[in-house]
Amino acid sequence: MTLQDLKTKLTLPAIVSPMFLVSGTQLVIESCKNGVLGTFPSLNGRSAEDFENMLKEITSTLNDLAEENNTTSPPYGVNLIVNKTNPRLMTDLQLCIKYKVPVIITSLGAVKDVVDAVHSYGGLVFHDVIKKRHAEKAAEAGVDGIIAVSAGAGGHAGTANPFALVEEIKSFYKGAIILAGAISHGKDIAAAITMGADFAYMGTRFIATQESLAAEGYKEMLTQSEIKDIIYTDGVSGVNANFLLPSIQQSGIALDPEKEEDFSELTGSNAKAWKDIWSAGHGVAAIDKILTTKELINQLKTEYKAALEKNAALLKHLK
Repeated sequence: MTLQDLKTKLTLPAIVSPMFLVSGTQLVIESCKNGVLGTFPSLNGRSAEDFENMLKEITSTLNDLAEENNTTSPPYGVNLIVNKTNPRLMTDLQLCIKYKVPVIITSLGAVKDVVDAVHSYGGLVFHDVIKKRHAEKAAEAGVDGIIAVSAGAGGHAGTANPFALVEEIKSFYKGAIILAGAISHGKDIAAAITMGADFAYMGTRFIATQESLAAEGYKEMLTQSEIKDIIYTDGVSGVNANFLLPSIQQSGIALDPEKEEDFSELTGSNAKAWKDIWSAGHGVAAIDKILTTKELINQLKTEYKAALEKNAALLKHLK
């Protein structure tokens, strides 16, 4: 599959990011059915066998959908942690090859051997980065797209301004750019495309969907949170990431976000990152209700179309 093939198969240039303990088969399937690229981490399967069962469910459902509509199966993606701390990397990669997963998203390492393995069956590889140095290494490894994770994104976010980060990467990289960071509305997707990205990367907004695996308390917390409720710290997982302050506080850890505190208390806590302490980005400010994935994507499409029409109208006034 080429990048153009992927663009053609999507009815909205958006990717639902792979979220640990959140992205399950139903979120992926519903995303793909409604015209965006659904993805999930291989490690959301507790074992390689569980991961393969997830692949079987997704591929069979999407193939059945394609047969019903007399079309080709919509694409989906899998996130692989390409790091020595992941003992399942090679096993999960072999399963991705077996099922010819259309898009592989690599994290914590861009390795040419992995890229070549995916390319061998016609798959695409996207790699997430937070800075230029990481993007340069990904480009050297031959990835098809770079995910620019800018300030305000959920999970392991960067601190760079999205305009500056995209421009810096495009100065030396000619592949696809996928922009991540507080993208919550269709107009945000239009803005990402206008500034030079090929796809928008959305995570936080899709946590608050009925199909996500997130706990109901997690989803409700998203609807009640604001930007001030997001803290950026390495005290939870050892790597800088954005987390929901209320989830930290309900775990029994007293933190005052107004003070420049030492987050060492987080490291010594029994609360577990991702499971008890929940991640989210600045996009929480746009969440006020829990929707089905289909409802959310339809809303995004309506907003995206309106933004494009507005931009087209503005051209008439350009002299």
